[in-house]
Amino acid sequence: MKKNILFLLGTLLLATACNTEPQKADPVSKSASKPKNIILMIGDGLGVSQLYAAYSIKKDQLNIARCRHAALVNTSSIDDLITDSAASGTAMSTGTKTRNGHIAVDTNGKSLTTILEFAELHNKATGLVSTSSITHATPASFIAHNPNRNDYEGIATDFLKTDIEVFIGGGLDHFNKREDGRKLTEQLAEKGYDVKKEPAGIKNYNGRKLAGLVYGKHGPKVSEGRKTFLEDATETSLNILSKDTNGFFLMIEAAQIDWGGHDMDSEYVVQETLDFDNAVGKALDFAEKNGETLVIVTSDHETGGMTVIEGGLDGKNMVYHFSTDHHTPVFVPLLASGPGSENFTGIMENTAIFDKMMQAFGFNNPK
Repeated sequence: MKKNILFLLGTLLLATACNTEPQKADPVSKSASKPKNIILMIGDGLGVSQLYAAYSIKKDQLNIARCRHAALVNTSSIDDLITDSAASGTAMSTGTKTRNGHIAVDTNGKSLTTILEFAELHNKATGLVSTSSITHATPASFIAHNPNRNDYEGIATDFLKTDIEVFIGGGLDHFNKREDGRKLTEQLAEKGYDVKKEPAGIKNYNGRKLAGLVYGKHGPKVSEGRKTFLEDATETSLNILSKDTNGFFLMIEAAQIDWGGHDMDSEYVVQETLDFDNAVGKALDFAEKNGETLVIVTSDHETGGMTVIEGGLDGKNMVYHFSTDHHTPVFVPLLASGPGSENFTGIMENTAIFDKMMQAFGFNNPK
């Protein structure tokens, strides 16, 4: 009997070890239908506690809860337990770990092809949305190549080297108020973009090529007047991209969950997470109606070491604690819905997100 118990304990420990080892690029199930479109939604700084904070208020009305499959993601950069948004964004966009501060380049500064660029190479439409500057680390990691995430003017120039159909966010100053005196918005117009410089200009836009540079630098907080910008930008981007019969890739970032964590401000975090969830709802509504769209909701890293201390079952009187004003290395959540979503489960490296998107699209990766 003792031997049987020891055997069972050993089996359980072995199973636990196998289930907790980070996944590489697991092959997509042969029975899985392949999506024509992928929407990758990144809540910058979103951890499980931030997600629970939103859940405590909305419960079953939380849009993210509509996703059928879930995973945990390891976020560390190549040489640091704690990543920044540049390295984590690069891991998700290229499938390669790099150093903190690097934008879609490897440790030697060599450019890495991003999922957005692969989509363009396969004649798919592409888009980027952010509540920060569109040249900030996360969106930049999908379209630019730079060893310095703070080279915003250089990153802005990289937008002119692509055929992206729509990008919406802040960062107008990096295109127009530049040290080199160039007015990149004029060059964007020459390339056929409708350049909109106010949030009202993107709502109900019905053209085919949009550069929505609607804030000088970053968007304001939701609590300070950003209103429904992220939802509107999501809907507008989907309206533009869905006109392409070859399908599309769209990345949408809610940047300021992270900033609330840095400020150790729970109200800021909760409001930005709920705003992100509203945008997720728009993406899921589209995907459920479309039937050919994979939606992935995840984070680049957790910020603030946020924990729930106490509160009511009704979501009222919630008390939160922050252990740091910086990023932490803990796993972040990933939830997915739509064709191919069943392959996003378990514990995985952030690089596997890129690998699984490439497999879902049926793209070959020459690396």
